[in-house]
Amino acid sequence: MPYIPYTDEEKQLANSVDLERFLQMRGEKLEKAGREYKLIYYDGSGKHDSITISGSTWFDHKNQVGGGAIKFMRHFYGMDFQTAMNELLGRNISSICRSPPKSEVKEEKPKEFKLPEKNSDMHRVYAYLIKQRFIDSKIITHFSKQHTLYEDKEHHNAVFVGVDEKGTPRQAHKRSTNSYGKTFRMTCEGSDTRYSFAHFGESEKLFVFEAPIDMLSYLTLYPQDWQKHSYIAMNGVYENAVLTALEHHSSLEEIVLCTDNDEGGIDAVDRLTDILKEHGYENISRIAPENKDFNENLKERNSIEPLKAVPHRRKDIYYETVSDLQHFKCNPDRLIDRLSKTFRNGQYRYLAEYALAGSAFFIGRKNENAMFEKLKAKMSDEYRAYSDKGKMYSKEDNLKRMYQSVMKDLRHTQARTKEQVIQTAKSLYELADCAVRCEVEQQLETPVISQEETPQMEEPSEALCMEYG
Repeated sequence: MPYIPYTDEEKQLANSVDLERFLQMRGEKLEKAGREYKLIYYDGSGKHDSITISGSTWFDHKNQVGGGAIKFMRHFYGMDFQTAMNELLGRNISSICRSPPKSEVKEEKPKEFKLPEKNSDMHRVYAYLIKQRFIDSKIITHFSKQHTLYEDKEHHNAVFVGVDEKGTPRQAHKRSTNSYGKTFRMTCEGSDTRYSFAHFGESEKLFVFEAPIDMLSYLTLYPQDWQKHSYIAMNGVYENAVLTALEHHSSLEEIVLCTDNDEGGIDAVDRLTDILKEHGYENISRIAPENKDFNENLKERNSIEPLKAVPHRRKDIYYETVSDLQHFKCNPDRLIDRLSKTFRNGQYRYLAEYALAGSAFFIGRKNENAMFEKLKAKMSDEYRAYSDKGKMYSKEDNLKRMYQSVMKDLRHTQARTKEQVIQTAKSLYELADCAVRCEVEQQLETPVISQEETPQMEEPSEALCMEYG
């Protein structure tokens, strides 16, 4: 294929393609999941739904990678940059009308599920879970007697089994027990992802974990009457097993999310909460480990230096930025000019303040300041970092489109109906949100400078202060 030079505009256009529409037009299967879509596809290990799509952005929860449309084409279809660009720009070099051919074959003939052969004992598994993971031996024995935890014969891996309502094994997850070298973990071929390693009690509580080790660690930390409640490990951050468990155990009404205390785990809380609420579940809470996960808590209790919790920097900056927005009393005659100047100058925070003040003016003229604070709270409540994965140029493009829409609306000189006033307020609110997201992305792209690296600023001279007042 001859080399084709692409302009920056073409790259931005390709990367901002609506993946939801693009993939549906090409015959890919998408399922609604909260405010996003899940891409349903098959490979050698069976059916997968770990990739979520939101507009032009995507995220692979299994591999913890995501980005824009170009990166998706390279990640999912294995295309080179040039082929990906041509596809997204409609220059059909190789028309994609369905999933890759290998996926089609696997869909027709999915792998048969078969449990790994059991070892005659569980010496290696017990040693690993007790000595390295500090799991209570009584907890291990319980699941061993339930035949949902055992040691495989070939490699001496720990095997965590998920069973259906009849107790039939439907899923299995293997984890290496070696003390040194790389750790190994994988879901067995042919596994039904609707089932996972779990325990079901009689209470209305269901505790949800990312991995079996997290679940066993929590039970070790909080052993009192643990069998009364229900627990499930998702083997990642996939909701299938959770939804199936809730469907088949109608007594479960209270859901406690116990995901890792890092960016992926925090995103999972928001995403799972949205999905669960869409399915009619409202009693949802979170228990966050003090460290990265509950096994790290368990290590710390046993005098081992734990992996610390990792703050969600994007989410924290968004909340902080919104909290710091200051209210300016809106002058409708000057609003267009202020929005125009701050947009042209790339002053995202000021743009957000003016836009939000305008929104408060249109829907709460009697008390603009109180309405401004309500809208700030609404922005924080509605923000979902898991769907905010686009790069700066993509967010600037969204901001530009929203800005143009708002300016067109504000230049409408005729009297507005009540519905039009509400729509204007909504558009200004969305513009403020777009501006905050650009401000956040700008801060994230700025390297964090330690206190030692920060240059010492000289005090301004008296003459300079006098000159500028």
